[in-house]
Amino acid sequence: QVQLVESGGGLVQAGGSLRLSCAASGSSFSIVVMGWYRQAPGKQRELVARIYSDGNTNYADAVKGRFTISRDNAKNTVYLQMSSLKPEDTGVYYCNVLRASDGYWGQGTQVTVSS
Repeated sequence: QVQLVESGGGLVQAGGSLRLSCAASGSSFSIVVMGWYRQAPGKQRELVARIYSDGNTNYADAVKGRFTISRDNAKNTVYLQMSSLKPEDTGVYYCNVLRASDGYWGQGTQVTVSS
């Protein structure tokens, strides 16, 4: 089992910044991918960004150039630095980790961007 604890969500004005953190504990060895997804009201959950154990990253087109994902392997923690936030970035942000055989979700943290 892997436990995920997210932090850093909140309310911010458009153009502002937030930093999300997600710390993995428990049987967190052999985590291959750590990432962030988001879900806006009435919409499906979508990938925001993910980072592999070798440092490779993927970003959704909507956040490229504005969001940066990073990872501290020693702490089993993944970060999402969000800048130039837009109202359409509003949603619940979920941390996700994948191991070779399974995956886990965090409880979600609310991000609200006001116009």
